[in-house]
Amino acid sequence: MNGWPSRGPVNQEGICPRYVSLARVPRRLACCLEIQMKRWFAAVAAVTAIFLSSPGEPAAKSSRWGKDYFPNVDVVTQNGDRVRFYDDLIKDRIVLISFIFTNCTDLCPLTTARIAQVVDRLRDEIGNDIFVLSITVDPENDTPDKLRTFANAFYTGPGWTFITGKPADIRAINSKLGNKSDVATQHRNEIVLGNDKTGEWTRNSPFADIENLELAIRDMDPDWRDRRHVRQDALAADHDPQGLTIGREPGQVLFKKICAPCHTVGVTDHIGPDLLGVTDRRDPKWLVEMIMNPAGLRANRDPILADLDAKYKGVRMPNLGLSASDASDLISYLASKTAQIEELRAEPEESHLHPTQGGSHHQHK
Repeated sequence: MNGWPSRGPVNQEGICPRYVSLARVPRRLACCLEIQMKRWFAAVAAVTAIFLSSPGEPAAKSSRWGKDYFPNVDVVTQNGDRVRFYDDLIKDRIVLISFIFTNCTDLCPLTTARIAQVVDRLRDEIGNDIFVLSITVDPENDTPDKLRTFANAFYTGPGWTFITGKPADIRAINSKLGNKSDVATQHRNEIVLGNDKTGEWTRNSPFADIENLELAIRDMDPDWRDRRHVRQDALAADHDPQGLTIGREPGQVLFKKICAPCHTVGVTDHIGPDLLGVTDRRDPKWLVEMIMNPAGLRANRDPILADLDAKYKGVRMPNLGLSASDASDLISYLASKTAQIEELRAEPEESHLHPTQGGSHHQHK
């Protein structure tokens, strides 16, 4: 193939994840999440180095994964292009593969938003050295049009392809990648990283520390490894770049882990709306319900949520099974963060000038 389809930005309101190692997420949160989420949190970010072929050394040329392993069947992209799975999407490429379905109300939007964060960090390489592939687990219902709507909520650049096709062909592909369930809601909530040229393949969690996840993807490129001399143990480090601790800042940790891929505070609308002032705009009871049970609000045809769903097409706030305590921590963080930003914005402009070493201020000419 010579050209790659375009994809689109991202969008939604409620609360959605990001940095901070999985080990730092509160135990009560892990206990409340879906079965798949529990498996992620139990695995922790160290899952980065688990190889599909043989433990220890990379699979390299001896890997059984390749042209004779993957079904080289016709599949259809979100733009309606018919392509061959192996020849056009896998052959000689470094790939990141995820499993999704567009009617998912739980983790698919969250996983895809997380991948979008990584794509932003790898933007120059995406579509050139690294390719992203999201495969439906519900081919009976996921038409190219539905996939395009879903895809456009996250990314508009080259190199990220969403595919569907004949149910038997899609299931054969997913089975080869380790996703053997025929039930969409029971699909594997992990990503697969591979380098077809070298035969190296590994699984990873989309909720691993974002820097480590980026490194794990780059590490599939032997030239990059040689240039950077990245140690494999560094990829699985329990790394917390912000120095956050759950005891001091539970709301901030939760926000960075489960909200930041979709929302900002005081920046701009993203996958979902910016949450600056949301604790003032929305009734506290509504916020708690939105955080804990958006599906319930949607089932009751809540007008606010209906407006949000209409505005931010393609992605809906997922049910994460958060507790009342988690909701309270998040709301408290959003309120305090809003107050900090508004206080800063209210200060005279001269107070924002940079201090000199002597303690006085200077202006930029």
